[in-house]
Amino acid sequence: MATKLVIRKIGLLLSGDLHRPVLDADTIVVQGDRIAAVGREKDLDTAGATVTIDVQGTTVAPGLIDSHVHPVFGDWTPRQSQLNWIDSFLHGGVTTMISAGEVHLPGRPKDIVGLKALAITAQRAFSNFRPSGVKVHAGAPVIEKGMVEQDFKDLAEAGVSLLGEVGLGGVKGAAEAQQMVAWARKYGIRSTIHTGGPSIPGSGLIDQDVILAADADVIGHINGGHTALPDKQITCLCETCRRAIEIVHNGNQRSALVALRAAKELGQLERVILGTDSPAGSGVQPLGILRMVAMLASLGEVAPEVAFCFATGNTARIHDLDCGLIEAGRAADFVVMDRAQHTAGRDLLESVRLGDLPGVSLTIIDGIVRSERSRNTPPAMAVPVIT
Repeated sequence: MATKLVIRKIGLLLSGDLHRPVLDADTIVVQGDRIAAVGREKDLDTAGATVTIDVQGTTVAPGLIDSHVHPVFGDWTPRQSQLNWIDSFLHGGVTTMISAGEVHLPGRPKDIVGLKALAITAQRAFSNFRPSGVKVHAGAPVIEKGMVEQDFKDLAEAGVSLLGEVGLGGVKGAAEAQQMVAWARKYGIRSTIHTGGPSIPGSGLIDQDVILAADADVIGHINGGHTALPDKQITCLCETCRRAIEIVHNGNQRSALVALRAAKELGQLERVILGTDSPAGSGVQPLGILRMVAMLASLGEVAPEVAFCFATGNTARIHDLDCGLIEAGRAADFVVMDRAQHTAGRDLLESVRLGDLPGVSLTIIDGIVRSERSRNTPPAMAVPVIT
């Protein structure tokens, strides 16, 4: 039976679109798993709804996207011996995750046959299973020496569409990285490159020269994961390269502001995307994306509604995802939020501009309510009513 969801009495609708971050609308109509219409309730067909959500004048935004995670299998991370970490991210408003490599698997195979098998297995597993409904785009092989063009063709034909962080494996030289990234791109596989000092045993320093030569699609954790490059190199990467600028929670926060400032001065904020780079040695951060939005909005001199675009529409466009934007035809993935109780901000945007986290009251993925009042964020001032 086809479902019809109506989300009404929206006080603030964030679009995810950097060029029009706030929409003049108070209602969203969803048919099945797609957004059917966005506008004023009086102008839309809301009859026959199977579910109606009155959000009580609060904020609706696209579900947040974490552009940099390291999953293994299911909702378990051996890195921190923790279960249900993806479900916890859902309670932080994250509805989509992008793997930068399944590097924390104990005994991760580094031979070419094994690494390809692991990537295909991860891609299949997370395509078939969504922990708590979260969409995890996984199967991101960490490239190793000896791979040839046919290996990338094989991976693409098997459904693999991502490369794990270049530099986490044995390939660290500029020429070798450049060749393999080019092969990946030829077969439609998007690539991310490690930036900065080593993060785990086996990784190493990847500096601006290697990054510029490799020309990966995403400058992964440009603010370091964990150790950042010098400011001059970060600025040079922003100015010289035209690829995505990824800022992560588990990096150098001062360097994050250096990268943001460079992108802003270049007039290229559409390149900025956000990730957590977790699970990692520093732990699991269920509120990591919200914390990055609040940090960049409060210290980086960008409007809060723009900072939310970094975690939604920017990432969706760079990774060619069907979510991340509030517009007809897109996936019906949303997060409902309000200003936290007792924040100094008079509304959600002002509270985020002051550095406070919003309270998440509802997440929706593919038109289905996946979580209600968050167990992780501060409590929201108002919460939706579902009928």
